[in-house]
Amino acid sequence: MGESQTSEAQKSGAIRVLWISTLAFTLMFAVWMMFGVLGVAIKEELGLSDAQLAWITSVAILNGSMWRMPAGMIADRIGGRKVFIVLLLSSAVFAVAVAYAHSYVQLLILAFFVGIAGNSFTAGISWNSLWTPPERQGLALGIFGAGNLGASVTKFIGPAIITATAGQAYFGGMVEGGWRLVPLIYAVLLILTAILVWLGTPKNDITAEGDRSLSERLAPLKHIQVWRFSLYYVAVFGAYVALSSWLPNYYTSHFTASDGAPVSLTKAALITASFIFPASLMRPVGGWMSDKWGARSVMRLTFALMLVTAAILALPRGILPFLGDVWIFAFIVFIHGCAMGIGKAAVFKHIPTYYPQDVGAVGGLVGMLGGLGGFVLPPLFAAATPAGYPGGTFLVMAILVVVCIIWMEISIDRIEKVKANKKAD
Repeated sequence: MGESQTSEAQKSGAIRVLWISTLAFTLMFAVWMMFGVLGVAIKEELGLSDAQLAWITSVAILNGSMWRMPAGMIADRIGGRKVFIVLLLSSAVFAVAVAYAHSYVQLLILAFFVGIAGNSFTAGISWNSLWTPPERQGLALGIFGAGNLGASVTKFIGPAIITATAGQAYFGGMVEGGWRLVPLIYAVLLILTAILVWLGTPKNDITAEGDRSLSERLAPLKHIQVWRFSLYYVAVFGAYVALSSWLPNYYTSHFTASDGAPVSLTKAALITASFIFPASLMRPVGGWMSDKWGARSVMRLTFALMLVTAAILALPRGILPFLGDVWIFAFIVFIHGCAMGIGKAAVFKHIPTYYPQDVGAVGGLVGMLGGLGGFVLPPLFAAATPAGYPGGTFLVMAILVVVCIIWMEISIDRIEKVKANKKAD
């Protein structure tokens, strides 16, 4: 096969890997976050407390974050195709088991295991990085990362399925309706997607070059720069996950409808979607911007927008009375989400640029700590939002962004000084 034919074959393979992996990631992200919507029905059926329900959601987020580094490293070594198929099928098995859980302990354990779907992110980052040329990696990783949109999937389809099928049974009573039908539908989709990955992506997968030891693959994690990128990702992704779960309750607790009653949960979920969608769909735009102007410039823009919007939202309503209008408030949150979406892509543009042979390990650590931010931030939001001061949630966000900006600018200043000294020599 000639060089041009090889190039065309790789380009075709890269396109198939990108779109199929993005579809699979979107589905697995929806599965990972499904307890945020199913939780209300689960709570009613099993008589759970708010704290018990919170733990079910939290353990799924935890397990979807803690294995991201190993998943990325394994994808580097054996290829993302195999890792995706394993994650899709294992998630399907646990999703089926969730549908037949009848106690809090069972659900807690199974929610933890079904959370493994969240680790598909770093496997996909590694997979797409290896297939995509450097000049297009920002856009490709941005498109793949837009699979975060899966966070909205269950919010839209879940309530309708639960309402339409509650109290019914199918296939001779083997399948119950209501909330239990949702994980079963997801299980079928996960299996079909695994088949699509198997048949639709190149069988001769690309892996990271060289047969290096584990210690060599982990060596980049000693660099302080990697931990700086991780903090950035806590701000743009961990906070995205946290706010996606936190905002519905935030809107129902701190805003009222035109009749003076609290904003309904249905309306709050739809308003929250106006944050989730841009925070996901702007990711390809952030990737394109990073390819064109550099990830550093895009991160500066991201943090500037996030700081301004978070600072406004953190102000007491006595200072800015218009913050009491849910639609004005939601619009500012929308801008905050747009900045997050752009920033998520910019963070991951850094990784294949600085660590082209260690995307799995470095991307895994960054993704893991970002995901764990989604586990840690909600309690901080709660602690910072006492009665009468709803802005505490965004005060936490503002402080986090300020820390990121300070660390970024100090680091950039040091890098520029080193470059200047080398030129002088």
